Amino acid sequence: MDGDTTEPRAAPAAEPGTVPWRIRGELILNCNCTVFCPCVISLGNHPPTEGTCMGWAGIRIDEGHYGDSDLGGLNVGLLLEIPGRMARGNWKAAAYVDERADEAAFDGLVAIMSGKARGTTGLFKVLVSEFLGAERAPIVFETEGRTRRLMVGKAIQGAITPVAGADGGEVVAANTKYWMGPDITVAQADKGRVRAYGRVWDFDGRSAEICQIDWSGPGK
Repeated sequence: MDGDTTEPRAAPAAEPGTVPWRIRGELILNCNCTVFCPCVISLGNHPPTEGTCMGWAGIRIDEGHYGDSDLGGLNVGLLLEIPGRMARGNWKAAAYVDERADEAAFDGLVAIMSGKARGTTGLFKVLVSEFLGAERAPIVFETEGRTRRLMVGKAIQGAITPVAGADGGEVVAANTKYWMGPDITVAQADKGRVRAYGRVWDFDGRSAEICQIDWSGPGK
């Protein structure tokens, strides 16, 4: 029609759970278990050593995408609280997304970490009963020698180092069916501090783990 100046409408964003995604990189985790986390071998059927699991995690994304959005080079921080056996659910969780992420990458990472994107992390949608929130934050994930360090604003300050084996190499729980990945490096926290969402946690010297991840979705 002559004189029609109506702007074309943008296509609606695809629903989480329908968008192809993949992230590859490294995950580190520190919890309050006094010895190596029993969830790795028991697949969540053995209770945490302290009854309730409290922990933080950091993810370094070496390469990845959510739909057409590039996720490579971004970092993510997680806060987790699990009242008993991991497999029984009723988790509480919060996510921190790298402040460098654009809007599409932020939305994609929140969908992945909340389980809404399905695929590898889809179990979060079932196990997490209360998602405390997702926010942007300056996140530093760095490696010095064998030690990994994570700094998430003022919320999480952590450092973990692999436990040395008999030959001086790393101790690895290999070929597991753990959801994060089959090979989990046993580590210990040099520093594990959380100050977020009313939680004040200090897990220095407690259980930690390192995992090379290759997650994707949404799957069938």
